[in-house]
Amino acid sequence: MRKLKRRIRVKKLIKATIAVIVIFGLLVYLNNASFLARPIDDRPVLAAHRGLSQDYSREGLNNETCTAAQMLPTPHDYLENTIPSMQAAFAAGADLVEFDVHRTTDDYFAVFHDWTVDCRTNGTGVTREHSLASLQSLDIGYGYTSDGGKTYPFRGKGVGMMPSLAEVLDTFPDRNLIIDVKSRDRSEGELLADRLAALPPQRQARIMVYGGDRPVSVIREQLPEVKTIWLRRLKHCLTRYIALGWTGYVPNTCDRSMLLIPVNYARLMWGWPNRFLQRMKKVDTQVFLVGDYRGEGFSQGFDQPDRLKDLPANYAGGIWTDRIDLIAPAIKETG
Repeated sequence: MRKLKRRIRVKKLIKATIAVIVIFGLLVYLNNASFLARPIDDRPVLAAHRGLSQDYSREGLNNETCTAAQMLPTPHDYLENTIPSMQAAFAAGADLVEFDVHRTTDDYFAVFHDWTVDCRTNGTGVTREHSLASLQSLDIGYGYTSDGGKTYPFRGKGVGMMPSLAEVLDTFPDRNLIIDVKSRDRSEGELLADRLAALPPQRQARIMVYGGDRPVSVIREQLPEVKTIWLRRLKHCLTRYIALGWTGYVPNTCDRSMLLIPVNYARLMWGWPNRFLQRMKKVDTQVFLVGDYRGEGFSQGFDQPDRLKDLPANYAGGIWTDRIDLIAPAIKETG
């Protein structure tokens, strides 16, 4: 009799445990169900990485690669990080344009990607060890070649085309901009914060800054209107959210940020896409999808129009692309 009662109690306990697990699973599911959350907008937000630029081969890409020497055939003559390339990107349909900055020896900011000028220009040396005037005298189209150096189609066409940060801000006073700080020098962040602090708060709110942790953390400390992110903070935000986001919890390292998420990892985000995007919007954070991450240390932009079919229906988050000239028209066609 005792054994029978014990078996009955065990069965009841098992049933109760299963019921609790099922109810708990159902609550977690409903709490993160994307279909129960409305899209945050009626279309994706498009960010043009470095404006409209020359495409390049990613084969063998590493931190030392001179991408200008791996140029691919591209149906336009724009060079990255120039005023014309940014104007063309906005005209093509970009909502934001990203560009890179380096501090100069005379305390300006030059808009240029590479740590040294040797690859793209006819100059030599570390970019931040030049004055602004010196940098702006260079030919930024000098090093571009698609045939191993047999021809250089942009030589002579890029003289004086490297803009300053001030020129970009003056040219696009009402546009959304993303600034990539290429150094890890805290003093560079202090100088940039000083420059951006001169802008009205509503203008600051249209600017995002990412890059080196030390300079970008200064921007975060001093300019609450500006969204910021750096790699360690991004990793902390996403790993904590993957671990705890099923509860609806959003780590404070996700607040007031811009998140770059490889498209092949996006489904790991609890509530993807609508619920996740709503949660990020509530903490004043913009999410951008980038291309697949394969573990090699690089994830290129979302650049192939045929990949748009992989996006969730009614996706209204951000898309980070190196080919705004391809992605914007494709979005318009599918929208």
